[in-house]
Amino acid sequence: MAAGGEQEGGCEHYRRGCLLRAPCCGKLYPCRLCHDGAEEHRLDRFRVAEVQCSRCRLLQKAQQRCEGCQSLFGEYYCGVCHLFDRDKKQYHCDECGICRIGPKEDFFHCSKCNLCLSLSLRGKHKCIENVSRQDCPICLEDIHTSRVEARVLPCGHLLHKGYRCPLCMHSALDMRRYWRQLDDEVAQTPMPTEYQNIMVEILCNDCNARSTVQFHLLGMKCTNCESYNTAQDGKSKQPAE
Repeated sequence: MAAGGEQEGGCEHYRRGCLLRAPCCGKLYPCRLCHDGAEEHRLDRFRVAEVQCSRCRLLQKAQQRCEGCQSLFGEYYCGVCHLFDRDKKQYHCDECGICRIGPKEDFFHCSKCNLCLSLSLRGKHKCIENVSRQDCPICLEDIHTSRVEARVLPCGHLLHKGYRCPLCMHSALDMRRYWRQLDDEVAQTPMPTEYQNIMVEILCNDCNARSTVQFHLLGMKCTNCESYNTAQDGKSKQPAE
């Protein structure tokens, strides 16, 4: 029991004092994610009309406080998404169509990306139309409705984790420190004699430049931007003696 006699409960996803009655199957679940994990269909959060109080078990219309025992179902409640949870400075974004974790004043909605972004990215990100309306290319979870924060990459794409965008192959982070470490490792790891004179053509995934460099198993460095985010682009060749 929470302080003040309020109900403390919920699930691994949310802290709340009620169960949602799924409009699709009529079953009671702590949240839409618990429902979707147990059923072979998805719960439409916007169609939720009834909840059951976890304290007195009264089934009632979706609202923030129990009409029977006055238990608080959630410090935060959205009457559109029917989201109940502890206060995390959430706000409902009409343009996104769902609730976001705030505070609201720290975010803005980019109309082209169709997504709420940090104010630090205003005018400093590459816009891609409806960029979040797709699954993360690494974990395959829907980016727009995911509870996991998505990383905005320099190329404009979004993903939950990873150091390279799997869509355009650009580096997702500032990799310069790692490239310097690779410089040392390459210098300290000589190739076998039969490979030392082999030159290969490479394509840089970061700057798109092509160059001819010495082959090395640990990585081949772009001569234009010094990135190791490269791929062999052509046959290898060994210079004449």
